[in-house]
Amino acid sequence: MSQDEYFSVHAHLKINVEELGDGEHVPSDVAFGREIPIAFRIASDCSDIDGSVEKEIHTLHHDQGHALSKFLTAQNEKINLLLGFMLSQQDDPNLRFQTETFGASSLTFIAKKAFQKGQHLRLKLFLENPPSAIYCYGTVYGCKEKNGKFAVGIKYTRLQEEDRDVLIRAALHQQQKLLRQRALERDN
Repeated sequence: MSQDEYFSVHAHLKINVEELGDGEHVPSDVAFGREIPIAFRIASDCSDIDGSVEKEIHTLHHDQGHALSKFLTAQNEKINLLLGFMLSQQDDPNLRFQTETFGASSLTFIAKKAFQKGQHLRLKLFLENPPSAIYCYGTVYGCKEKNGKFAVGIKYTRLQEEDRDVLIRAALHQQQKLLRQRALERDN
């Protein structure tokens, strides 16, 4: 599947956007893998584990494992709280933006200044569901003025496949949330 085949959803994620300095380049795949901060590695590993174990917990029948399921869910929530705190330390308020849309191949955000097409950026994405954070690189594919601000589009250029899977799950979760909200509005 090529990057262009992933869908995007309208949702506000907290992100950090850092312009690469003079002489800085997007690292090779190998260098990128070594560069990822430990907090983001842990978040990715936890998200992978959550995704695989969550289905198994839900398969426990009510009479067979309700207490175990409840206990495991509580432990997972505790770990997610600690992980969220740890990841919040990675958020730089000076580099903070909010997405307009995101998906597994690209994102858009609104900025007060213009970014140049082809410009390389270091990104940190902070997701609420699944609770995780993603460290990656992207390239500006478009920048349009919008009400005195700029809508900036970024395609990911360095992104771990596990993190792409997390973005797919996050986009699907957001889409389900929007569909439920529309159904409730329609029923009212």
